[in-house]
Amino acid sequence: MYLHIALEPLISLIAGILILVIPRLLNYIVAIYLIVMGVLGMVHGG
Repeated sequence: MYLHIALEPLISLIAGILILVIPRLLNYIVAIYLIVMGVLGMVHGG
C-alpha cells in the first residue's frame, strides 16, 4: 500500500498553524518555507 502525500500543501499547512500559534516566528517560517520549496523545485524540476 502506497500513500502519496504532496509535500507542498502539508508544509504550507504546518507553517500556517505555527504562524497562528507563534507569530514571532513568521520570518523564520517564511525563510525555511522558501528554502524547502526551492530545494524541492530543483529536485523535481531537474
